[in-house]
Amino acid sequence: MKSKKIVKKENACPVRSTLDLIGGKWAFAILYTLMDGTKRFKELERAIEGINTRMLVKELKSLEANGIIKRKAYATVPPTVEYSLTAMGKNLKPVFSAIQKWAAEHI
Repeated sequence: MKSKKIVKKENACPVRSTLDLIGGKWAFAILYTLMDGTKRFKELERAIEGINTRMLVKELKSLEANGIIKRKAYATVPPTVEYSLTAMGKNLKPVFSAIQKWAAEHI
């Protein structure tokens, strides 16, 4: 299964392009969980209620391909993999804060 890498199109709507980049069903939940810091795969899986392993792998690969998160694998038995936000991913923090504030006021 290949990850879809977003290609910037000339004259594209910036909002639409952003949603294409991080708009997967589970992407916001993954990014929100990683806002607290680096997490191992199983920590992410446990923290995100309702996601299955296959979908988590797919979303992580997509986010990594788009430069939002980084993956670090360790040569251990069993294999250890950690995920964290890149600088571009960390720049989304104000967006998540704004969404959280909006939700507190309206939901």
